[in-house]
Amino acid sequence: MPNRTRAPGQDVVADLPASVLPRVSARRPVLVALAALIGATVLGVSVGPADIPLATIFSALLGHLPLIHYHSHVSAIDWDVIWQIRLPRVVLGGLVGAMLAGGGAAYQGVFRNPLADPYLLGVAAGAGLGATLVIVNGSGTNVNHLLPFAAFAGAVGAVILTYLVGVTSGRRASTASIVLAGVAVAALLTAMQTYLQQHHEPDLQGVYSWILGSLGTASWSDVTLVLPYVTLSAVVLFLHRRLLDVMRVGEEEAGALGIHAARVRIIVVAAATLGTAAAVSVSGLIGFVGIIVPHTVRLLSNASYRVVIPVSMIGGAAFLILADVAARTVQSPAEIPIGVVTAFVGAPFFLFLLRSRRTGVL
Repeated sequence: MPNRTRAPGQDVVADLPASVLPRVSARRPVLVALAALIGATVLGVSVGPADIPLATIFSALLGHLPLIHYHSHVSAIDWDVIWQIRLPRVVLGGLVGAMLAGGGAAYQGVFRNPLADPYLLGVAAGAGLGATLVIVNGSGTNVNHLLPFAAFAGAVGAVILTYLVGVTSGRRASTASIVLAGVAVAALLTAMQTYLQQHHEPDLQGVYSWILGSLGTASWSDVTLVLPYVTLSAVVLFLHRRLLDVMRVGEEEAGALGIHAARVRIIVVAAATLGTAAAVSVSGLIGFVGIIVPHTVRLLSNASYRVVIPVSMIGGAAFLILADVAARTVQSPAEIPIGVVTAFVGAPFFLFLLRSRRTGVL
């Protein structure tokens, strides 16, 4: 038989007994999540100040699809509203939500901590510091162009610094030391950001607007900017979903089963961090998505990461699209930061997890 290309560690995972890696099916949860995503997308494109009939929206979408020779009779104004304002916002919200939820699920698996989120290793603090530096030192259009790159660089730099701090005496960093290093690095970067804010009070409005998160300025260029990073991250996390299941038994036990736990941890953390950094660079710091969605998937379907990873990504996309709809409609015509909406949902959910015995599903 010809050799087949396998994902990293798949040859080891395939030989594990059913007691370690029982067979699960993700088909039904994925279909449910896809249905939710389709509904959220339709709602996200339909809602807005301009009243556009649903039939017109579908006509505009069909008229733009390749290989479908459909002539759309949509006015130029409606066409621009759908394709240049609403659809980029929905697509970007879906990408950001998918990455935050998938990253949260991956972090919870690799650190074996049910309350871990994508910002655990200083991503939020690093991105916030990078964005603050640009806002207080830039002017005009320079801020809009440099902000995503500065936030991305700050987020990635913070995680690299966390790993360097977590490695002591030439030994590989353990899970506990990495987490503690992340807390310390985040505190340091947050202090630096606070110092800058106090010395640039006129720019506080811009800093806080970015920190609370928003998709109000979403464009196709933002989608193009983050799509490669999100795609790469999602593929890596998806290929490692079975290994994350094995690591639930512990690093020593996983090593005894033939899994290189340290290598898996580095790859998964790097992939989740890369995608999260790209997501927050264009959306700001949107909290709780990485906790709400993965735990909802576990509570409603299955605790296996073969289910949690793909369903969390799809469900995260749907969740953030719906959160953005709420952000732009609750106080219409004004918008509230999307981070406020996710916090209103996430804070009670977080308290529920702390009190519930079912938090132990990991």
